[in-house]
Amino acid sequence: MTLYDLRVTVERIEGRSVCGLEIGDYFELTESSKLRIPEGRHFCMYALQSVIPLLAAKQRHLPETDWLELDSHVACPDPDERVIMRIERIGERTMRTDDLT
Repeated sequence: MTLYDLRVTVERIEGRSVCGLEIGDYFELTESSKLRIPEGRHFCMYALQSVIPLLAAKQRHLPETDWLELDSHVACPDPDERVIMRIERIGERTMRTDDLT
């Protein structure tokens, strides 16, 4: 099975960042399920929860016309912050289905 590794990056903040995220902050999802945040940084759990439902689909090959193939932005649910994140594919890896659940 072929899956994409992903990076979710804070692209812009249209309000005030109460949670402490800054433009350029990111996390990576690699090897199907490994979440990596750079050492010494954090990622707001509310911003994280807004993007998690999309990640499994973004890891897979999608039809060119699928809306998830065409759209890569997610907004944090906090209306005061309006943190806008971009999901990008940063690599592709082949994994054995038997190694996954």
